[in-house]
Amino acid sequence: MSSDFFRYDLLTQEALRGVIRRVLDETASAGMPGDHHFFISFNPNHPGVRLSQRLRQQYPNEMTIVLQHQFWDLTVSDTGFEVGLSFGGVPEKLAVPYEAITGFFDPSVQFGLKFELQPEQATGQTPTPAPESANREETSAPAEDEAPAEELEERQPAEDPEEPEVAGSAQIVSLDKFRKK
Repeated sequence: MSSDFFRYDLLTQEALRGVIRRVLDETASAGMPGDHHFFISFNPNHPGVRLSQRLRQQYPNEMTIVLQHQFWDLTVSDTGFEVGLSFGGVPEKLAVPYEAITGFFDPSVQFGLKFELQPEQATGQTPTPAPESANREETSAPAEDEAPAEELEERQPAEDPEEPEVAGSAQIVSLDKFRKK
């Protein structure tokens, strides 16, 4: 098999992160349209992520935020975004580079993206070669009645009871996981 000198996998991920940037930019300038809202998962240890030590300790490997009704000061740049959110009644300002994002999901239209971080993106260290099948992303969410392909590891629930409990992997899960019962 031929080597991929263009690294189409990385080019595709960069283009799909551009979709997230554009959606967040439109949301920052015009507000959240209709029923749209976003679940954004990211690696809190990625270089450039800014958040409190309290949140970094609570979510050491992955964190998912929800942009719906209660967020403020959404600022979008070419490299990432900043947003104000409340965690357990405590206001926080987060900065997230697009390269740190591991998942994006808009349940109002069943649109989702999943990203595999390159080893140097996750740790800031030199990468080890990955198999050619690695670093692929999903561009659609599973059907509501479909179970995720891999078992999801459990995660501590967010302090704020209004925030949904999220799984520890970057997989997109059924909407039923986020609905109040």
